[in-house]
Amino acid sequence: MIHSDDRVPVRFGAATDAGPDEAVLIEGDAPAPNRPAVARFALRTRLAAHPLGCGCCTPRGPVAEALARLFLARARGEVPWFCSVVAVTIGAPGRDAVHAALQGDVVTAARFRLEP
Repeated sequence: MIHSDDRVPVRFGAATDAGPDEAVLIEGDAPAPNRPAVARFALRTRLAAHPLGCGCCTPRGPVAEALARLFLARARGEVPWFCSVVAVTIGAPGRDAVHAALQGDVVTAARFRLEP
């Protein structure tokens, strides 16, 4: 039995590595390529959460929020249809945040997957 995975693949690379049918996710304020499908995220030093930390009140992380903006823009036709995302991170914390969003945020994990 063949199973297809329709989630959008995410890979790590440089903004200049992005092909014409790829979106770009950029950490911080690094220069962005001249293309419509670009989203940025900034790592937070502290997340504000409900005192009990319940799942309904815990805010989504910055990577999950940025990927959600890209996904919704694609679905609404606000940006050209992209087939994958190039994640541009500054260092290990940014890379870890992308991994965490793809593994720990239920909505993000339903829409995106890490490309092997």
